Amino acid sequence: MTDYIRNIVNNQNVTSKATLIRGATILSMDENVGNIEHGDIVINGSIITAVGQNLDVSGAHVIDATNMIAMPGMVDSHRHAWEGQLRRINPNATCLDDYSNATHFSFAKYYRPADIYVGNLLTALGAIDAGITTMIDNSHNSRTAAHSDAAVEALLDTGIRAVHASGAPIAGEWDKAHWPGNWERLQDKYFTNNPESLVSLAVMAQLDTELWAGARRLGLSIVTEFFGAEMGAELASLHQQGLLGPDNIFNHCTALPDWGWEILREAGVRVNVCPRSDSHYGIESGMFAIEATQRHGINPGLSVDNETSYSTDMFMEMRVAFYLQRVMGMHQQQCCDAGHALKTLPAAQLLKAATLDGAACAGLQDKVGSLTPGKQADLVLINASDLNLYPSGNAFGTVVHAAERSNIDTVMIGGRIVKQNGKVLGVDSAQLRAAIDESRQHLFAAAGYQPDMFADAFLPLEQSD
Repeated sequence: MTDYIRNIVNNQNVTSKATLIRGATILSMDENVGNIEHGDIVINGSIITAVGQNLDVSGAHVIDATNMIAMPGMVDSHRHAWEGQLRRINPNATCLDDYSNATHFSFAKYYRPADIYVGNLLTALGAIDAGITTMIDNSHNSRTAAHSDAAVEALLDTGIRAVHASGAPIAGEWDKAHWPGNWERLQDKYFTNNPESLVSLAVMAQLDTELWAGARRLGLSIVTEFFGAEMGAELASLHQQGLLGPDNIFNHCTALPDWGWEILREAGVRVNVCPRSDSHYGIESGMFAIEATQRHGINPGLSVDNETSYSTDMFMEMRVAFYLQRVMGMHQQQCCDAGHALKTLPAAQLLKAATLDGAACAGLQDKVGSLTPGKQADLVLINASDLNLYPSGNAFGTVVHAAERSNIDTVMIGGRIVKQNGKVLGVDSAQLRAAIDESRQHLFAAAGYQPDMFADAFLPLEQSD
């Protein structure tokens, strides 16, 4: 099945000409470049070569970006892409157990390599459609070497930029013999001889120093689901042993005491926060950690986490972040014994979290995250003349508070246009839907699950017979 479904995407739209994006409102996310009300961007091959005004390139392919906002592609710094075909199966989940019951303890056990491929393919295409050009794929269902291969191949086929963090399953039977050797096998098969690949390798591992050592021997970053109230007590020992560093990426970081944040900052641990996930599943305090990161001088990325309960939308992630941190600020003002005042984040800073800070979380800040000459041409054009956006009184406000997936006219990754005129390119939609439907039918049948389009809750499978 994998060979067949790999024909779903044919993303070969490469041009040898230079590209000139003309007349855009540019949010560069680069302090040196600045923001330009009417500006131009020049791209040669995969690289941004100039950003400014009144630029001209003889023979260039010209994109008229009048009434469009040009910005860096967004970065989702934590996504479980394999779950793509389980979208919104559990919209009213109230705790982390609800999420796990609808993924790890039910369908995950029955995933074939082809199902991993479909999940990753759908998630990556949905991310591109939503203006997310880079994501860290937290792949905690890699049951065999073939499952791992399918996950990587799906990312490669879509043309998204990604860090594939390969990890072991949480439940069910799986091939334990291929860990951690699978990481070296993946590195040799897909990455060692392909340094220009849009996809790179990391590992997903909890607080397991033996696995961390294996990852470090291969020079791979380590992604960890980190919950501060539950796991924070282990930080001091890890730090004293020199086992925390800039190659660590921590997801969530909920309810972590100040001393724990001081350790993360001192060790240079990369952090991403999850506005919707932490509140939707009531993880520890239920509040995402943006306020604590700011107090401790850490600029975190933003992450969607998963789509089993909500959308792939980074615009919504920024909005939820904006309003939650406002609520946190008002609550703090009402508490007279608060030891520190919260400074609310403006829209521009949240867009930075969704772009440049996310790129830093992925270790890709030198390649993407801003419209900087010399960086990769990963960018988004938002049609600000659309009915829901026009007139645009403030460019940052338009993006953070009003824009949505349907307003994205163009998406470019590494100089290649992957969405144009509002449509993701090179996708055989009929084949894609057929592959998704076949995968879901297999998973539901294997797990004994009877889908209910109107259910209030996802029932654990032992209750859904």
